[in-house]
Amino acid sequence: MGQIKVEKNAGKIQGLCVIEPAVHGDARGYFMETYNQRDMEEAGLTMNFVQDNQSCSSKGVLRGLHFQKEFPQGKLVRVIKGSVYDVAVDLRSGSDTFGKWFGIELTEENRKQFYIPQGFAHGFLVLSDIAEFCYKCTDFYHPGDEGGMAWNDPEIGIQWPKLNGVYQGNASAEGYQLEDGTKLNLSEKDQLWAGLKDTFHF
Repeated sequence: MGQIKVEKNAGKIQGLCVIEPAVHGDARGYFMETYNQRDMEEAGLTMNFVQDNQSCSSKGVLRGLHFQKEFPQGKLVRVIKGSVYDVAVDLRSGSDTFGKWFGIELTEENRKQFYIPQGFAHGFLVLSDIAEFCYKCTDFYHPGDEGGMAWNDPEIGIQWPKLNGVYQGNASAEGYQLEDGTKLNLSEKDQLWAGLKDTFHF
């Protein structure tokens, strides 16, 4: 091993991992291995990836909180340009940390990766002018299987950085903005998700 450093159970939530690849740099630039199956397996991470995705989003865009219901995906996420605040929420039935969340800033400078196993909701907020976001998935995207939850559900209580606003009882972006005045930008679908209790009926 030696090419990655793994912080397991990030935020004291079983299964979440923060991964820091070894970066080899000099005056010309840098090189790093963004994924090495052998090193991951030596660190106890034996998931199998079947799909790679990449997205580009502007400042203030919040995507989430998303999950697949019948075909859950594990995700290894990273940022190759800009900065995002990335969040995972434990939705595993019977988990001691069900409903708990952990967040981490992923940037092109820190080059950290975040592994989110199956059974979590996932979302991120773009903090830079532009962010390019890459992630590997352990299952394919299944149209019609997507679920979601309100990004601002007080039951979960995610503390999104640099974001101001007052909860109005729903997932609307209205009235929320970043500290520099950039308005929060959500898709219409993401503004309609319900909270944790209404989603899981407990």
